[in-house]
Amino acid sequence: MPATFDAATTAMNPDLNRLQPYPFQKLASLFRDITANRDYRAISLSIGEPKHATPQFISAALIESIGGLANYPTTAGSDALRSTIANWLARRYDIPLPDFKTQVLPVNGSREALFAFAQTVIDRSKPDAVVVCPNPFYQIYEGAAYLAGATPCFLNTLPEDNFALNFSQLPIDVWQRTQLIYVCTPGNPTGRVMPLHEWKTLFEMSDRYGFVIASDECYSEIYADTAPLGALQAAQQLGRGDYRNLVVFSSLSKRSNVPGMRSGFVTGDARVIEKFALYRTYHGSAMNPAIQATSIAAWNDEAHVARNRHQYTEKFARVMEILKPVLPVTQPDAAFYLWIRTPISDTAYAQALYRDYNVTVLPGSFLARNAQGINPGENFVRLALVAETKDTVEAAHRIAEFTRKLSVASSK
Repeated sequence: MPATFDAATTAMNPDLNRLQPYPFQKLASLFRDITANRDYRAISLSIGEPKHATPQFISAALIESIGGLANYPTTAGSDALRSTIANWLARRYDIPLPDFKTQVLPVNGSREALFAFAQTVIDRSKPDAVVVCPNPFYQIYEGAAYLAGATPCFLNTLPEDNFALNFSQLPIDVWQRTQLIYVCTPGNPTGRVMPLHEWKTLFEMSDRYGFVIASDECYSEIYADTAPLGALQAAQQLGRGDYRNLVVFSSLSKRSNVPGMRSGFVTGDARVIEKFALYRTYHGSAMNPAIQATSIAAWNDEAHVARNRHQYTEKFARVMEILKPVLPVTQPDAAFYLWIRTPISDTAYAQALYRDYNVTVLPGSFLARNAQGINPGENFVRLALVAETKDTVEAAHRIAEFTRKLSVASSK
């Protein structure tokens, strides 16, 4: 007789049950029974997906490279792509040219690499392994920890600390079990850039406890005036030219408005990258040859990046002017988010704004976990200023009007 499928007895990875719904699933549930005001057209500021047009020269490069589909790619990627990335790193961060053969590895966007990296780093023979994450955070970090067999522990980034990583929040015994820490700079959702003194402390702790640092820098090219300090740059300034226990993750998605291309890279400690490349060989994560060729064109051009930054700078200026009279908004160091404290609970604010003005924002509590007795995302919302300027400014006017009416209602 043919075998029958019994869902109750089928063995599955139990760590899958530890994964929480993604923030946007929670948002859909929050809005399930709410009808948006149809007097307004929908504007979404909830998802950090760039909406600016992909530069034409990138689209043309992809078409010209389509013949690459006839070849299997290698995990390491082409020498041409890796050397292009190495040269970009040297120019962007004013550092010695990285060895593209040992210190640069192309990846299919930073998201999949951030997740897969934990599978390489975590030593499963130690069942009490810890992965430290900022809180609020990009949920991939938490999922990567669980599915690598580790436990995520969180550092709350709080307004009273200027959203800094306060390493003293975790006791020594947790740091002794830490094998990996994720940091995000410029940060999601705050846009904060880690300063040199914070890197110094983190590097010293990595030396003391032996953990690996994964620096998520996918927003590094979205800034107004001053290019954000990067981890490789900080390491060089602190005399750590070997980048020991440091791996940086970057991407073209935000820089070049090509989120669908799934093109990025990792760079840093050659010893760690060698092991990550081995993992990826078995994982089957080689980058499409046509995407590799197109990525070379994108990394070699800065003019389109400057134009992209100008659009965000203009949006921030206009939105800040509209919102400042009614909400405690602060210009972030970089990235394209506003992280705003709300006059009522973040979920109630998001629901009512959607219902009354058809604007979608993301409740901050959906981006965080309860740690040290609090959820540091509560009573904040994240606005992603990714839509075209006209739509973003229109959304800001609606948010301001909505907040003024809240204030009037609460004063009665």
